Amino acid sequence: MDIVYILIGLVIGIVIGFFLARFYMKKYLKKNPPINEQMIKAMMMQMGRTPSQKQVNQMMKSMNKYM
Repeated sequence: MDIVYILIGLVIGIVIGFFLARFYMKKYLKKNPPINEQMIKAMMMQMGRTPSQKQVNQMMKSMNKYM
């Protein structure tokens, strides 16, 4: 019976840890986005394109959609 309690506690701990880690990472990525408009402009200019603001906004919107 003690083993059952240990397994139940372990499963509950894993579930709670997963959701806490997920919450923390979402909060961190919202506060510190991995890419910003200046990075997108620099990347497009390195590829030989001069980006318009509309193109930059579209890329930012598509990246924020997945966060």
